Amino acid sequence: MDLKLIKVHVLDIINLLGMDIMYRTLSRKKEITLPQESKLARCLSTLDLTALGIGSTLGVGIYVLAGSVSRDIAGPAVIISFAIAAIASVFAGLCYAEFGARVPRAGSAYVYSYVAVGEFVAFLIGWTLILEYVIGSASVVRALSTYVDALFNNTMRTAFQSVMPIEVNHLSAYPDFFAFGITLVFSAALAFGAKESSLANNIFTLINLLVVLFVIIAGSFKADVSNWQSTPECTVSKCMWGTGGFAPYGVAGIISGAATCFYGFIGFDCVATTGEEAKNPQKSIPIAIVASLTIVFLAYFGISTVLTMVIPYYDQNADAPLPHLFETIGWNWAKYAVSVGAICGLCASLLGSMFPLPRVIYAMASDGLIFKWMGAINQRFQTPLLGTLCTGLLTGVLAAMFELKQLVDMMSIGTLLAYSIVAACVLILRYEEGEAYEKKDDRALKSFRFIARQFINGNNLQYSTRLTARLVTWLVFLYFIICACTSLVIALFWDNIVRAEPLITTLFVLLLACLVSILTFVYLQPVSGKKLTFSVPLVPFLPGLSIMINVYLMLMLDSMTWVRFGVWMAIGLAVYFFYGMWHSTLRQKKVILEATS
Repeated sequence: MDLKLIKVHVLDIINLLGMDIMYRTLSRKKEITLPQESKLARCLSTLDLTALGIGSTLGVGIYVLAGSVSRDIAGPAVIISFAIAAIASVFAGLCYAEFGARVPRAGSAYVYSYVAVGEFVAFLIGWTLILEYVIGSASVVRALSTYVDALFNNTMRTAFQSVMPIEVNHLSAYPDFFAFGITLVFSAALAFGAKESSLANNIFTLINLLVVLFVIIAGSFKADVSNWQSTPECTVSKCMWGTGGFAPYGVAGIISGAATCFYGFIGFDCVATTGEEAKNPQKSIPIAIVASLTIVFLAYFGISTVLTMVIPYYDQNADAPLPHLFETIGWNWAKYAVSVGAICGLCASLLGSMFPLPRVIYAMASDGLIFKWMGAINQRFQTPLLGTLCTGLLTGVLAAMFELKQLVDMMSIGTLLAYSIVAACVLILRYEEGEAYEKKDDRALKSFRFIARQFINGNNLQYSTRLTARLVTWLVFLYFIICACTSLVIALFWDNIVRAEPLITTLFVLLLACLVSILTFVYLQPVSGKKLTFSVPLVPFLPGLSIMINVYLMLMLDSMTWVRFGVWMAIGLAVYFFYGMWHSTLRQKKVILEATS
């Protein structure tokens, strides 16, 4: 039977089922035209954005992560773990940087996916980002409360627990009113203006960096390279701290440490939400993302090097490694300097975590996908006042009612999903239908042989067409599926692969071959001719590697995290299908056009 006739029959069936209307609704895309007037105040410089990226990233991790990962997971090789994690973060950061230059609008990955993929995926990403930023902010403010309380011998904890104990599973043992109050104060500061809150963030970040520099310089005077070769005491039956030396837990420990250290770099994406408040977003956002990630890596590298050279890895304090460092060398006065840095670092991290949340809500409300009053801009402060205060209230309630560990467990999944979608969007937009082809208006159906040859560009097309754009989109979708399968094989059968068992090893090699083949097919397609102020290098391989890393880390999260994430997404789907889909500004524009035509 003729292929054209088959296609006509399939389209007729789809039309009868009403699926074509649903597909067009879910996949409608937002168009961005430059320049476009913003209601938000353009007041942030490249320095402001860099400080925002550093502040939101260099918080909890610098005062906890280096000690816990070196003692329990990687040993002194934690510096390699941080390097691997930094490279993976730079891959994601470069993808964000291209989109920050391509789509300089408030809303980060939400806007990016709205432009590249469609409305439904954009809503899912935006809803996920709301969860990520709320949980991230709540976890930071709870950590800040816990740290301050520890300085005063847990006085607050004792007082709150005696007045109002909570005896409910999966909740905090007491309501943390200090965390709740701090959240409201920071929410008010953000609501009063981006420039004012940015100035406070710059001060906190500067103090934080000075303390990190002090720790590195002061600790280097007591550094001893022989601690990288030290061996822990072992019993006859068990060696708790590995085999000793530089990499006591082996290569597996280094990789596992990198997965943990990766979360220490989460936060730079808040820079990408400032597209409507940066003075020159197409230049400032890429520079700020790369600069902030570089500075954060150097801080992590320096701290972990000093820690493991001054104290053997197995003697580290996993909860408070820096104060323990100065106690060990007899510099008790330095603990107070570290405490000041920790509080400032956590305050900067809190500002960085809370800053993007109202911007994402503003972007979604402006598009009609969530309630419009949440994105209303206050004329005096030029910020989404109600959205900022409402999200601050929600963050404060979560910080008051949940323990730190319960909050942290939910923080990563949204971030990794957003990173993956942004990397996929880079691929899709890089190979989108070119303007030269749109002008030709060639919509003739292609033969099966023509389509098959196009996988290797056997048709010698010099410009991207609708066919090549759709081909890349389906290849990216298939790449996601095979990434998930490959990650599952690695997670479940890594020992079998190391032992080179034929069946599992063959399956693993075939999956890797499929991944490489898909990226090669994408590479062979003609690219869009659109000129960009910043472009991700090594496309499609660098974004493809970023997707693989992110999918693998997502699948490493525990099942309860996925359950909680599923509940949140179910609520979001209800909001979209009962409100957002009908109040979308794209739908409203279409209705108006149809009414006037």
